[in-house]
Amino acid sequence: MARFLRLAVKLVGLIGQVMRLFLSLMLLAVILGYRPAAALVTDDSPVGGASALAPDAADPASLTRLAQRYEHAEGVPKDFLKANQLYCRAAKAGNAEAQFRLGWIYANGRGVQRDDGVAAIMFIMAAEQGHEYARRLLRYVRAQPNTDLPSCLLPERVEPVDVVVEDTVIGIKRHPEVEALVKKLAPQYAIDPQLVLALISVESGFNAKAVSPKNAQGLMQLIPETAERFGVKKVFNPAENIKGGLAYLRWLMALFQGEVKLVLAAYNAGERAVERYKGVPPFAETRHYVKRITGMYRKSTHPYSTEIVAPSAIMNVLRRSDL
Repeated sequence: MARFLRLAVKLVGLIGQVMRLFLSLMLLAVILGYRPAAALVTDDSPVGGASALAPDAADPASLTRLAQRYEHAEGVPKDFLKANQLYCRAAKAGNAEAQFRLGWIYANGRGVQRDDGVAAIMFIMAAEQGHEYARRLLRYVRAQPNTDLPSCLLPERVEPVDVVVEDTVIGIKRHPEVEALVKKLAPQYAIDPQLVLALISVESGFNAKAVSPKNAQGLMQLIPETAERFGVKKVFNPAENIKGGLAYLRWLMALFQGEVKLVLAAYNAGERAVERYKGVPPFAETRHYVKRITGMYRKSTHPYSTEIVAPSAIMNVLRRSDL
């Protein structure tokens, strides 16, 4: 009898463990199987015809909804390749849901080779925009070093750059690690990699351990206040330093509505100096700095997001005077 009771107790304990495991797996399945109601195709949704399968190419939300239909065979044949292409277009345009979905696809190898590194990057991008399920999934995947983003997320074309430092031409090919990091990270912040490479060449000469007399540090010469402002913990870590510099550039692009000279002047002298002088400050160092970088990066304007920060009050004045 006693032996029977011991066996029964063990059996109950085993059943309890199985149930807890089952519940944990069910919870994980709910998390991983999340599908926003707004994106589902309802019974009265159109499932045929050209209008249903031809979303506005400029609308990332429409691309994402159509991608979900191809992924789940909702009124159309299941087509992972088509779904992934649509998700990628929407993710590149900054749609958090598409970034989350693309991360999920790479985490599970649905129509692509499984890649936890790509999945982690996509979840991070979505989580930074407030996507709660992307944030949760970061518990299960980890960013991997030297991860290459899918080609559809990269700029259409990256032109080669020769960097001039002290009148000596230094080919970017001499700094392949930095170039690779910039090309990987810059698209995540919607910043042209060539602008970043030109800026790094002037700021630090590609020296990840550079420290200026004003205590600006690392590849993109972040002062301690800027590093703290944009969450950089290890300022001499190349990837962290570049991310901090990119975050600052993205913020400045929005503040000065993509005017490259103003952005560069603010990066060098501070945004308040640019606002005080309503343009590039009359500092010899800053003017020389802007001239050197714009001598390598010829574009006068750069795309920017209106959602990062409101434009500076000086922009209306400068626009009226044709900057």
